[in-house]
Amino acid sequence: MTDYILSIDQGTTSSRAIIFNRQGQALWQAQQEFEQLFPADGWVEHRAADIWQSVLSVCREVFEQSQLSAVDINSIGITNQRETTLVWDKVTGEPVYNAIVWQDRRTAEYCEQLKQEGFEETVSAKTGLLLDPYFSASKLAWILDNVDGVRARAEAGELLFGTVDSYLLWQLSEGRSHRTDASNASRTLLFNIHEQCWDEALLTRFNIPRVLLPEVCDSSAHYGDTRLFGAPIAITGVAGDQQAALIGQACFAPGMAKSTYGTGCFLMLNTGDQALRSRNRLLTTVAYRLNGKVCYAAEGSIFIAGAAIQWLRDGLKLLDNAAQSETLARTANPNSQVYFVPAFTGLGAPYWDPHARGAISGITRDTGIAEMVAAALHAVCYQTRDLLEAMSADGASPANTLRIDGGMSSNEWLVQKLADLTGMTVDRPASIETTALGAAYLAGLHTGLFKSLEEIGELWHCHDSKQPKVDPQQSHEQYRGWLDAVERVRTV
Repeated sequence: MTDYILSIDQGTTSSRAIIFNRQGQALWQAQQEFEQLFPADGWVEHRAADIWQSVLSVCREVFEQSQLSAVDINSIGITNQRETTLVWDKVTGEPVYNAIVWQDRRTAEYCEQLKQEGFEETVSAKTGLLLDPYFSASKLAWILDNVDGVRARAEAGELLFGTVDSYLLWQLSEGRSHRTDASNASRTLLFNIHEQCWDEALLTRFNIPRVLLPEVCDSSAHYGDTRLFGAPIAITGVAGDQQAALIGQACFAPGMAKSTYGTGCFLMLNTGDQALRSRNRLLTTVAYRLNGKVCYAAEGSIFIAGAAIQWLRDGLKLLDNAAQSETLARTANPNSQVYFVPAFTGLGAPYWDPHARGAISGITRDTGIAEMVAAALHAVCYQTRDLLEAMSADGASPANTLRIDGGMSSNEWLVQKLADLTGMTVDRPASIETTALGAAYLAGLHTGLFKSLEEIGELWHCHDSKQPKVDPQQSHEQYRGWLDAVERVRTV
């Protein structure tokens, strides 16, 4: 048995491929960004071809870097941006419309209508989610109802629906496999997380033909093989990006929590075999399913984290690169009262306000680029505290340690502020590539490269810990200012 696993990490703004060894070390990696499309206010799309070609390109690049061939690869794991919705021809693979991204808010009115009809309680009881444009069902319904001829083709069995994992799997297997895993299925608003099946009542209400949907498998299972790299390689692990990060962070015991800082921010708390119902508009989701046994999690989703820095860089041209944000933040006036609420596509948990829009408040004559950048980074910390406060109110608060990952976790200034403003110990792992690593672990579990979750847990190592350094009262006052800034943009 070979020791190498190829992990495909298909994210919101880029695709990556990483080859790991059995010690969980990232040996070779490649990354490629692709274009973000914004056809209208609150709309976010990707070209399906951009997603697929970027994945194919980075996979070929890591093979070239490593000088490995397909026969040297034990298996492939896939992790993906969740909820993003694709519909394609089951024969040609041609998409009927662009991928509608998880950030997209075009179906806000439709979701609001369903809420007014009293449907949210049914949705929440079955799926653990809320009626929000964030999830796949309303996006899929929009494609079926707004793209000419699609509904008829769907009902005739000519089309397939999938989240990004399903689409990649279909492409990698050259149309032989139409599957997803339980963690991705649990983000569609169509999957009953208690019965672990597509829910007929939900399909009927959203008017989704059952024939479109993929088969749902365990997160560690044989999904099919790809022959695109010279010899067959088994695809044996799939999980949505946040669930994959939970696994990569070895948060296998109830009460353990991780927070991932990428385009958005996602805080996930392991709740074991208990699917806890939130009273504070957090989500209940499938963390992973292994050998038919489900592990659940409570999750808070923040739509904009790193994307705010990306906007300062690309939209306002205030930065040359994202890494520059740390240097600038260190020079900011520590007494600045600037608050940046990055509600570019609405507010996520615990507010769930799709109509809110971004705002920057507290600007004075001496406000400069450094203060703007610091405010954007502070917003990440404040939004994390929003989620922790909601979890605490639900009686499901984590232990006083938070394991973090994602690209933004390399920012030392941000990590210290995160500890200061949440009052928690913040641990960073030796490798911040935890999302891709989680997919690799799932793939290796199925092939026997890893024997158990306990063995994987022993591979986790802490790089460093940050302790709060400010007076709790000071952080509380700053947080009150944040809550006031949020109230200024809320519409519900």
